[in-house]
Amino acid sequence: MKHIIIGGDGFVGRHLAADLNALGQKAVIADIHKSADPVYADVPFVEMDITDPASFGALDLKRDDVVHNMAARMLSPILPRARRRDFFWPVNSDGVAHLLKFMHRKGCTRLVHFTTDMVYGHSECIPQTEDHPTRPLGPYGESKLVTEEMCREYRAKGMHISVFRPRLIIGPGRLGILVRLFKLIDANLPVPMIGAGKNPYQFVSVYDCASAAICAWKAGFPNAEYNIGSDDPPPVRDLLRRLVREAGSRSPLLPTPAWAVKATLNALDFVNMPLMDPEQYLIADEYCVLDCTRAEREIGWQPKHRDDDMLLAAYREYRAGLAEKGQPAPARPSAERSTAAS
Repeated sequence: MKHIIIGGDGFVGRHLAADLNALGQKAVIADIHKSADPVYADVPFVEMDITDPASFGALDLKRDDVVHNMAARMLSPILPRARRRDFFWPVNSDGVAHLLKFMHRKGCTRLVHFTTDMVYGHSECIPQTEDHPTRPLGPYGESKLVTEEMCREYRAKGMHISVFRPRLIIGPGRLGILVRLFKLIDANLPVPMIGAGKNPYQFVSVYDCASAAICAWKAGFPNAEYNIGSDDPPPVRDLLRRLVREAGSRSPLLPTPAWAVKATLNALDFVNMPLMDPEQYLIADEYCVLDCTRAEREIGWQPKHRDDDMLLAAYREYRAGLAEKGQPAPARPSAERSTAAS
């Protein structure tokens, strides 16, 4: 038996490959490119493209193999509205259809599949359980939700498929939209919040995502959907206050009227000058917190990383990256002045 990780050269896939290798499992990374990551000293690589059904033959898939699907187009870079569906759909939806058909034909029945919490859309109940209505706010969430329906169809054909809906995944190697925040903090500029910042903003660590896949494998691939996110996420304003304080910045936090910010961002999106994806800003002031007790109860998964620690680690990685490029560290205020944002 081997673990084949589709999209394994991506953010979560490389961590999962390393974890499986540490457990003495045979892992194979399958992707369209191979990075310089040190994981390849111990894990073989197979070149394939999930959007091309003909390329699946390179996998040498056996009946007793396990497949983890990590391939996805994400909400970065920010794209104009007219380009979003064509960007997300070939990988996130059509590619999964190719994968499921291939696995079924080969008699391989065990799959871990990652979608997103963006399948929920606006919060209609707090916290969001897996039974929360699924009404995505854009083509990214829609492309992921379609694959969940596909998985249910193939469960009826005898496959065992565990589906994970993660919150925003952060960890070493992915900064994404956080770079904009870190630049403001380094420049001691105001940090605007959509709304008053009273709502929590939940992350999930890349390490906890990898451990979720392993938990599903050890639990026998239950046919269910599972939320995964951090425990007890703090309010946005508390999260940012700690980051500003730890960074030694003078950046004040700037509450804004959420309706006005969203209207402005909607207008910019309408004229093809997006600053954020609507699927992000439309829920930015909402209580979007996942209830992850099903994963704990059924597969024994628990998050080990907290939101504030993850955000601070991401900031330190950002600063280290600037240092490697020879960019000077920003001037820091004295201890007496650094309490402005606390």
